[in-house]
Amino acid sequence: MSNITLIAAAIIAILAIVGLILLLRKPTQRVSLSETPPAARQAVGPRPSKEGHGIADSAAAAVLDISGPVIGIDAHSDLPADDLTRIKGLGPKAQAVLNGVGIRRFAQLAELDPAQAAEVDSRLGAFKGRIFRDRWIDQARYLEQGDLGGFEREFGKLG
Repeated sequence: MSNITLIAAAIIAILAIVGLILLLRKPTQRVSLSETPPAARQAVGPRPSKEGHGIADSAAAAVLDISGPVIGIDAHSDLPADDLTRIKGLGPKAQAVLNGVGIRRFAQLAELDPAQAAEVDSRLGAFKGRIFRDRWIDQARYLEQGDLGGFEREFGKLG
């Protein structure tokens, strides 16, 4: 790997760790020096924030979204997986390999930049090179957007 790739991987790993720490941290208790009883403060005071709100939660979610494919985790395993075998040149075995590195949806493939695609490609084993040769990322962009007409004009009929 080049020095730039190593530096980028280190930065992503650090951001992922910071994001995980932010996600797993316990909220601090707020102490107020007022004479209002605790029950009354709860009724009129600020409500606790829900998950997904606030700068820390947003930053942690963004870190997980970006670093997931690189560090090999699926940050959104609760979302349904796409049938990646709709991509020409990508069969069930290649789909299993992609799933193993955390790629389960067209959107995840479509959002890969060249450096990320090269990292994923290095993990494809027997399928190395196919992500570029068969243009999996371009195909995924069409399928993720639901543009079947554009897909078929560019890559031929879907099977």
